[in-house]
Formats: sequence, C-alpha cells, structure tokens
Amino acid sequence: MKIVEKIIKKQQNLSLNPAVTIALLGDSVTQGCFECYTKEDENIDTVFDADSSYGSRLKSMLNLLYPTVQFNFINAGISGDSAKGGLKRLERDVLSFHPDLVIVGFALNDAFCIGASGINEYKKTMAEILTKIAASGAESIVLTPNAMNTNVSCHLKEKPLLKLAKNMEKVQKSGVLESYAEAAKAVAAENGAVVCDVYSVWKSMIQAGVNVTELLANKLNHPVRQMHYLTAMMLCECILR
Repeated sequence: MKIVEKIIKKQQNLSLNPAVTIALLGDSVTQGCFECYTKEDENIDTVFDADSSYGSRLKSMLNLLYPTVQFNFINAGISGDSAKGGLKRLERDVLSFHPDLVIVGFALNDAFCIGASGINEYKKTMAEILTKIAASGAESIVLTPNAMNTNVSCHLKEKPLLKLAKNMEKVQKSGVLESYAEAAKAVAAENGAVVCDVYSVWKSMIQAGVNVTELLANKLNHPVRQMHYLTAMMLCECILR
C-alpha cells in the first residue's frame, strides 16, 4: 500500500515528514467491546477495553516494526453502529483528522438488525464511505466481520443474553452474515480498496470443527482479546503488501 511509502519517508527524516495517521471506522469490535452483562434494569451493557482492541494491537505491531515512526491512531468505533451510522459521522470522526489510511469494519449490526433485505443498502452505503475516503486522499482497507455465535453457550444465564444468542445464532447459521461479508468484499473490489478478510478465517475455523462461540468474549459477537491479535496481524500484512 502507498502508506508504506509515507512510513519509510518518515523513518528516513523524522523532522521533515509528518506523522502517519490511521483511522478505524467501525462498530463495537473496533471500539474495543468484550464481555456483556445485564444490569438491574435488565438493559445489556458491555465491558470496554480499548487497549485490547485490534487497533491498539496493530499500533503496537507497527511501533515494533518502525520504532522511530510516530503513528497516530484514531479509533472511531462505536458500539451498536452500522454502515449507515458510520457514513453520517465519517467527516466528523475520521476525515477531519486527515488520515493516511482508513480501516472500515461494518456488518455485524447491519446483518443482525436489518437482515438479508438490507444488503443492497449496505453495499450502497459502504461504497459512499469508500468514495468519500478516496476523495480525501486517504487509502482504505475494508475489514470483513468475525463470526457470530454458532450455538447458545452454557455460560449465558440471563434471559436477555440468551435471547440475543438465539437470534444471532440464526443470523450466523442462515448465511446472512456471510452474505454481508461477501458484499463488503465486492464493494471493496469495485472501489479499489484493499480487503482484510477476517471472516474467511472464522469460517475456516467453523468448518474445521472449532467451537467459535468460545472465542467470543460475550458468547455473541465480540471476539476474545486474543483473537484481536489475529485481526491485527492480518491488517498489518495488508498494510505491508
């Protein structure tokens, strides 16, 4: 990617060249959400741990590879957000910081809240996001989602979480989430963006007999902290191509 040229220039002359800025636009996984719990009023809340998110892991990897280069990371992930919400706040939360690279990761909430009927609108919205990013002069990586739960975990006891688990299992097993992942890849190809296909790895794990539900911190849709390393490694590979 062209961002590597900027990294190398910064490395060669720290004073002459600007810092490298990478922005993350996405949902709860991007923000750094992990375990979920039910509050006294029966509303569901989540554990926030941004330092364990894939964005923080990616920054650490790039700092390791380029110890003299200043990397600015903008985490514009918001729990519960969708592609439509990301488009609305793209200018305010991302482009206003003049990033060199924007990593866009939406699909989990689109697939769960809207379903198969929303795929065309999702593709249209993602295309608009990528068009605006390109117009700003930044590059894009489209990040496909991790899988949702494939069974209702025995670790879930509270009714609101059990209900969510049953519904998300349907979205996963029916192929709706995979359809969104494929749509994301198609939009990226049409708009000249790089694809970081995390979903394909989760799909391979499912096919290999891995109980991916146990790889989700909330047993629903938030990967455990260790799995954020996988996403960070795949993104790092995309950047260095």
